[in-house]
Amino acid sequence: MSGFSAEWLALREPYDRVARSPLVLDALAAAFADRFAITVVDLACGTGSTWRAISASLPSRQSWRLFDNNLSLLGRAATDAPAGLSITTIPVDLARDLEAALDGPVDLVTASALLDLVSSDWLDRFVLEIAARHLPVYAALSYDGRAVLTPDDPRDAAVIAAVNRHQRTDKGFGPALGPDAAAAAVERFEHAGYRIMQGRSDWVFGHADRDIQLQILAGWAAAAADMGLPAIDSRDWLARRRHFVADGQSSMRVGHVDFFGEPITLR
Repeated sequence: MSGFSAEWLALREPYDRVARSPLVLDALAAAFADRFAITVVDLACGTGSTWRAISASLPSRQSWRLFDNNLSLLGRAATDAPAGLSITTIPVDLARDLEAALDGPVDLVTASALLDLVSSDWLDRFVLEIAARHLPVYAALSYDGRAVLTPDDPRDAAVIAAVNRHQRTDKGFGPALGPDAAAAAVERFEHAGYRIMQGRSDWVFGHADRDIQLQILAGWAAAAADMGLPAIDSRDWLARRRHFVADGQSSMRVGHVDFFGEPITLR
């Protein structure tokens, strides 16, 4: 499942790459350090940002199966793959056919910016299916509800609270876990017998990062209005925040979490 445009994914990808937790990437690399080859399943792959971000942390010979329900994004996901890296793109509705995506040879399951979109029931399926196969899992860039905007605005707290409520609405998998997703996933994998390394992977935007700030602020204003914040309040808030961006005053930190989980008992 992917409900995002290629343009938005291209805009955020360099910030995602910088944000990914180095501690979690180190744990991932250590888990496969003695392997010559690896087969990876990437869920909700979008345009392929996960393989581009983490392939250097994995064995030199890699076979990736990329799953998404957006054919346009899948068409972009396998471009410019380096030597030694084989990529197959497969259209699938993960809300319905998660189990099929995990069938066949798999050494690692990855997902970026997915878990905060899914429901509690879908997360239960995800954990159950991965644990039943004793597969390691790398899940990155799950939004956790933290957001700090500078300079302060009197309406920041109300908008962020509304955004976090919006994050819990149905994104195609049932009522989403939103900001609770990463903590819920870690707890469930630990209960299933996994050793977890987790770390923060916050987006950090400075004064020069204007385009992505404007995109996020516009999206937040729309989400807040959808959740009942008076339209005049959301419009006025957005106008003030856009002014801060235009004047080179605005900075943002948006909280995300990465984790890598390994089954304690080997298959």
